[in-house]
Amino acid sequence: MNARHCCKTLAGDNATQPASRLRRGREIAGWILPGATLALLPKCPACVAAYVVLATGIGISLPTATFLRTILVVICVASLVFITARRLRSIFARRVSRQ
Repeated sequence: MNARHCCKTLAGDNATQPASRLRRGREIAGWILPGATLALLPKCPACVAAYVVLATGIGISLPTATFLRTILVVICVASLVFITARRLRSIFARRVSRQ
């Protein structure tokens, strides 16, 4: 019988551990939240203003709603690009370390 834990390798401290449920959940949420925000974000500034009023009770002007929508789109796209780059970097690093 092998007494070693299945996740430990002969590498010692450099051994890779499987991802915890919390880490996997964070990674999945990192993909879902910006993607869902982009999918559900209305194209019309008046609709954005109406959503803000419904959610907070504070009315905003149409130029402010347009600016808010633009900022939300930029933040969501930037976070998706960042998550994609981080994921590709880890995949590339694993492939390079196998060689």
